[in-house]
Amino acid sequence: MNTVVISQPMLFPWVGLFEQIRLADVYVHYDDVQYSKGSFTNRVQIKTSHGLRWLSVPLQNLRLGQNILEVKLKNERDWRREHVELLAQSYATAPFQQEMLALVGSVYQQPATTICEVASASIEAVCSYFEFPKPGQIVKSSQLGIAGQSSQRVLDIVKHFSGSTYVTGHGGRKYFDHSMREASNVRVEYIDYEKIPYPQLYGAFTPTVSILDLIANQGKNGRAIIASKTRYWRDFIK
Repeated sequence: MNTVVISQPMLFPWVGLFEQIRLADVYVHYDDVQYSKGSFTNRVQIKTSHGLRWLSVPLQNLRLGQNILEVKLKNERDWRREHVELLAQSYATAPFQQEMLALVGSVYQQPATTICEVASASIEAVCSYFEFPKPGQIVKSSQLGIAGQSSQRVLDIVKHFSGSTYVTGHGGRKYFDHSMREASNVRVEYIDYEKIPYPQLYGAFTPTVSILDLIANQGKNGRAIIASKTRYWRDFIK
């Protein structure tokens, strides 16, 4: 079995994306698709003593139809420093705060001109921290030379890697052509998010915040939380 996961780059995303990546033999940054305003490509929430706050990366000169890999960073203010300061303050009492801040620093110290570079690097840094997937198994769709769009292009990418299983999040149920994939002998599975609770700061457990929250509170032990299984698409749709 060869499992393929494809996702648009996102800034230090929530645990759920890494539950997909954990299962992947090949993970594809879907970087040459249209940037969607309001997406999680350049922003994510964290918990603070004053409630949920956004970590947002400012962008410049957005154009309609612009691909994610083309979207430039806006560096007029030092947003990297602002993020680190907010994280340091919000997780001051978390047991693995320093590990989390070191990971963020390793990403923000890399030269970057686009949000795609920052978001992709953030995902890869977390994968390295938790030691999955294996080195060399993360690629970018823009480097594959596979044209097309929508369900057909996703299928072509999966087949490019001889994928027998495609694992995705819940958003795909709205637009995937499942029968087309079955006809191509590709099994579609959806992550069945368990949203396993772990000790967090600031009140009730909130599952959809950044993976940085898990790292700050659990360190490498947090890998045990990244554990949701999948459901075959027919069972999931029911």
